[in-house]
Amino acid sequence: MMKAFATRRRKPTSDNRRLLLAGSLVGTMLGATPALAGGFYLQDQSTKASGRAFSGEVADQGAESLWWNPASIGGLEGGSAAISVTAILPRADVTNTGTLIVRPGQAPAAVGGDQTTHNPINNGVLPSGAIAHGIGSHLSLGLAITAPYNFTTQYSTTSWARYTAMTTRLRTIDIQPSIAVELAPGFSLGAAANLERASAYLSNALPNLSPLLPDGSQALKGSGWDVGYSLGAQYRHGPLSLGVSYKSSITHTLDGSVTIGGLLGPLAGQNTTLNTTAKFSTPWQLNMGARYKITPGLTLNGSVTRFGWAKFQNIYLGSPLNTAMPENYRNTWSYAAGFDADLSPTWTVRAGVQRDMTPVRGEQRDARVPDSNRWNFAVGGTHAVGKAFKIDAAFNYLTLDNAPVNRTTAAYAGTVVQTPILVSGAVNSPHVFIFSLGGRVSF
Repeated sequence: MMKAFATRRRKPTSDNRRLLLAGSLVGTMLGATPALAGGFYLQDQSTKASGRAFSGEVADQGAESLWWNPASIGGLEGGSAAISVTAILPRADVTNTGTLIVRPGQAPAAVGGDQTTHNPINNGVLPSGAIAHGIGSHLSLGLAITAPYNFTTQYSTTSWARYTAMTTRLRTIDIQPSIAVELAPGFSLGAAANLERASAYLSNALPNLSPLLPDGSQALKGSGWDVGYSLGAQYRHGPLSLGVSYKSSITHTLDGSVTIGGLLGPLAGQNTTLNTTAKFSTPWQLNMGARYKITPGLTLNGSVTRFGWAKFQNIYLGSPLNTAMPENYRNTWSYAAGFDADLSPTWTVRAGVQRDMTPVRGEQRDARVPDSNRWNFAVGGTHAVGKAFKIDAAFNYLTLDNAPVNRTTAAYAGTVVQTPILVSGAVNSPHVFIFSLGGRVSF
């Protein structure tokens, strides 16, 4: 079979070449981004929100809640602004437990390489900010700038996971101009556009047909701007505040390229760079929550969020590849509860707990997205420096379930040189430390 394939490859047709490239991408470049919050969503867009485990944002007021609800600035008198910087420190070991590679015409063999990767998800710093101002007695305008999908996973070229993942990098910037109208005392509606730039880079190793040859590699990169929207409502009466919001899915189309290199022997003709597009969708969010002031100094918060992760079913590759990389995510729920307690006119403490479910199906977890269900425990506080400026601080500890890495893939899928990678690994002791510092000003 090797000889026959080599003979055909001396004069490759463009159709066969595209089939081999597409099979390589579909088989091994699975999973779009690393896990931190559920799937690849980063919810850390406000220090104040982090301090109570994101339990009260959809029902709270102020520019710092704009990401969760554009109605949060309804009835605003004057202006407010908020900024936060969050350090995210993930920790986990991703370990091989018996991954095999099956080259054409050969018996299954150990994949080799480094058997454990420590902390494959990189540390990161996440900035965010928002500003809003009341216009007249009932109209408010605002602007939030956030980075909701933004992280990097890296495995070395000698890792056991190299055929399914090396570098996975996603960067997003979301610009959200917002408007809110107070239709009646305590009742506001809001709407916003979400202008989002996304850039992505995914790479992995490719096996040559002989185990004596060094690995090849492939990389997909691209970037582009796309648009979504947010809608929200709030009702406030006495000690009770209620909020609901909907943030749309955004379908991203990234213009970029696929580069394959390092293939030798009969595969050498596949080394190339092709311009193409990649398309994928982020999840929609339906967020519902309430805040209740049980005493003048103590407010309880609660929220429930439904994530439409089923929108992330495939990564579609355009011409000349015209194929799709399956993801098969599922819709999920997140639940949070917390409190804010005023200790004095200048000091507030808060805390909360959140249960967040993974959209990754248990039988389809791979090294790019070693995600699992998690608990988020949070504490935070605010110090008022004068009447117009407040400093916020927060700490979150996320603990995730140990989970198998078990998604079988194949290089050159659907061709005569299809090379299955029978993945068997585990994510051990995954947890995340998050530190956030921010400030709020009214004017």
